[in-house]
Amino acid sequence: MSLEKRPLALTINGQSIGPVDVPVGMPMIDFLHDYLNLTGTRFGCGQGICHACTVMELREGNTPIETRTCVFDAHFFNGKKIITIEGQAKRDEKGQVQELTPVQQAFIEHFSFQCGYCTPGFVTAATVFIESLKQKPVARAELRSRIEASLNDHICRCTGYVRYYQAVEEVALKTPGCVIG
Repeated sequence: MSLEKRPLALTINGQSIGPVDVPVGMPMIDFLHDYLNLTGTRFGCGQGICHACTVMELREGNTPIETRTCVFDAHFFNGKKIITIEGQAKRDEKGQVQELTPVQQAFIEHFSFQCGYCTPGFVTAATVFIESLKQKPVARAELRSRIEASLNDHICRCTGYVRYYQAVEEVALKTPGCVIG
């Protein structure tokens, strides 16, 4: 018995992928890991609760939103643009990291992780949050509560939340136009 397959074509980290025949119902996280060897996105709960599997989906105008890859099958992403954790840093033609994003750098400087398993999801959420602040800045007095709300759905079993929040706050305060007053 063979699995039913359908073609899938999308853009991942700026590169066109496909069409590739992919089994119907295959979770996107499995496609990323098994077909593309993009293993930075983590499989956590398999139910969309922990958000370790989060990638950035680029909507109209390249506005990023968080999308979980363990609860959506790969074909949900057909024709879409996504950015995985591997696609966030600037790389050279050989794929070597040349420059981290401000969020990635702040996470390192604040040691905003312990085991690191949930970190890709947190980096993705923080990046989406910073991008949203560029479009709609927040008052300084509201920044911490907005950070907590934006990262609230992400689960860290090592209790690294405080350092995550500090790193995101630093990036928001250093990024022109994100914070008012």
